[in-house]
Amino acid sequence: MKVNANTMRPGHVLEHNGKLWVITKTAIVQPGKGGAFIQLEMKDVRTGNKSTERFRTQETVERARLDEHEMTFLFSEGDSFTFMDKESFEQVAIPRDIIGDPAVFLQDGMEVTVQSHEGSPLGVEIPGKVTLQIVEADPVVKGQTASSSYKPAKLENGVSILVPPHIEAGTRVVVDTGTGEYVERAKD
Repeated sequence: MKVNANTMRPGHVLEHNGKLWVITKTAIVQPGKGGAFIQLEMKDVRTGNKSTERFRTQETVERARLDEHEMTFLFSEGDSFTFMDKESFEQVAIPRDIIGDPAVFLQDGMEVTVQSHEGSPLGVEIPGKVTLQIVEADPVVKGQTASSSYKPAKLENGVSILVPPHIEAGTRVVVDTGTGEYVERAKD
């Protein structure tokens, strides 16, 4: 699909020079002489190599067509995560580096969207928030109030987060999977 270079945003996948690139940063550059151009910082999807390319603002580029499949997370084994396609029931193993940091928040039976190109997975989109139980929480420090500070706590998946002082071990909390931060106490 051909689109204007100035419509490309971080996260978009571009086909350029026979390779797939994910856009990591964009900038419009307006030099003193000549027309403006768009500068794209990109990372090769397959190798991880980085590149910077400049395109005229009205130049067209080829945006990659990605397939999206609704899948269910089944289990992990080492750095490999296995998902099942909800339509075909086919199982697919995806390496951790494709999923990224949010992999620690995957839970059995979680519904995700797997993006792929020509059958090769490029990314896994997990829900923006998950509910987990706190297994350890530091005691409240004298003088600490809910409005003034947070304390360290450990979630059931082993991730450490900061929570308000009134949250104790055994409490279920909602966590943002993108930032890994406490959002709110879960409603039971």
